[in-house]
Amino acid sequence: HVQLVESGGGSVQAGGSLRLSCAASVYSYGTYCMAWFRLDLGKEREGVASIYTDGGTTTYADSVKGRFTISQDNAKKMLYLQMDSLKPEDTALYYCAARRSFRGYCTIFSKDYNYWGQGTQVTVS
Repeated sequence: HVQLVESGGGSVQAGGSLRLSCAASVYSYGTYCMAWFRLDLGKEREGVASIYTDGGTTTYADSVKGRFTISQDNAKKMLYLQMDSLKPEDTALYYCAARRSFRGYCTIFSKDYNYWGQGTQVTVS
């Protein structure tokens, strides 16, 4: 049974940092692509970053490159998103997502993912 539970969201001033966490049961079930997405009112859902559970190959959206870092702790079954130099336009509901994969490359397209968490709100002012 796949469970994804996000935490770590909150309110922060521009230029600040937050670290999101996702407790992910998938780390017990084989190789997966893991990703972070975000959704803000009036905007389309945006892929932020992805990582492969076996080997850690990462992909980032251009809008967050150099500011956000995706990482994982397989032993703890945890996915993370370190967000630095936050901007007001980073304000959104952030989701953790997963899909079974046997390849090392993971996209940041939402259509490619079939397991989703409930989201955690990030507000940057």
